[in-house]
Amino acid sequence: MNVAYNADCLAAMREMPDNAFDLAVVDPPYGGGSSKDGVGLRFHAGDRWDKYKSKIQHGAGHWKYPDVAWDIAPSEEYFEQLFRVSKNQIIWGGNYFDLPPTRCFLVWRKTNIPVAGFSMSSVEYAWTSFDRNAMVFEFSSGGQVGRFHPTQKPVELYKWIFQNYAKPGDKILDTHLGSGSSRIAAYDVGLDFVGYEIDREYFDKQEERFARHTAQMNLFLEGDNT
Repeated sequence: MNVAYNADCLAAMREMPDNAFDLAVVDPPYGGGSSKDGVGLRFHAGDRWDKYKSKIQHGAGHWKYPDVAWDIAPSEEYFEQLFRVSKNQIIWGGNYFDLPPTRCFLVWRKTNIPVAGFSMSSVEYAWTSFDRNAMVFEFSSGGQVGRFHPTQKPVELYKWIFQNYAKPGDKILDTHLGSGSSRIAAYDVGLDFVGYEIDREYFDKQEERFARHTAQMNLFLEGDNT
């Protein structure tokens, strides 16, 4: 099973039973946002989505940059539901949220970005519910063909996560699907997956990306069998 829904993840989680998923790997917006003059703004899920979505404009490439803010931080209920419906969690940007202490944090070090003297962060941090040692994954943030989402992460990052923190037969949840990298990684390693993306344009783009990837994989397997 590998499915995605153009729907509000919070509304969906309210209808799920406890521990419906073995692992949730999520990358929710942390509410940093940005205005036209670069001053960070913060909005929360309690604010009306359509109020801000109506202000979204198309910017460079196929990314959508907002006039006011492009990300809305999740509410407390989001985390309550996430912890209820999943047995374990990996939360990107966990340092921006009020989460319990963990010794098993994950760091993605972007090998193409200098540690200092550059405007973009050279690392990203994920909070986890696992009682293990912290780990670092080193991989470039560039070179992603067809990149269309402002926080798009490489498929290789999610494959590394699933290979280290999931077991065969596990069911994976991603509440903020975005570019669909997590979905592709789950497909490649053979894990059941359910993803949610509230934005219709991003949802459609990840659907197209997933369809292209699975078609290419099928052609590869057919060629290998012959």
